[in-house]
Amino acid sequence: QVELEESGGGMVQTGGSLRLSCVASGRAVNEYFISWFRQAPGADRELVGISAWSGGPIYSDSVKGRFTISRDNAKNTVYLQMNTLKPEDTAVYYCAASINFGRRSDNYIYWGQGTQVTVSP
Repeated sequence: QVELEESGGGMVQTGGSLRLSCVASGRAVNEYFISWFRQAPGADRELVGISAWSGGPIYSDSVKGRFTISRDNAKNTVYLQMNTLKPEDTAVYYCAASINFGRRSDNYIYWGQGTQVTVSP
């Protein structure tokens, strides 16, 4: 069992920045891939990036070069630094955990409650 809690969402203007945090708790958390997804109204849940507790993160093409995933292993926390935000980044952002690597949301069985990010024009 893994529990995830996101924080850090909010409203920002185009070109601004936000940092989201995902605190993970539970048994053997460091064995899980922790990923960020987002879901805009009326759209499917979309992968933002994947982080393992060792090795570099993987990003979707839509955020590559603007978003950065990092980890603080001592705090069991994964961060999503979002720079140069665009209105199309507006969505609910979720962190999710899976014991196996996967790009699809149905690979993940543990989810946080989500945090809203709104980017105004």
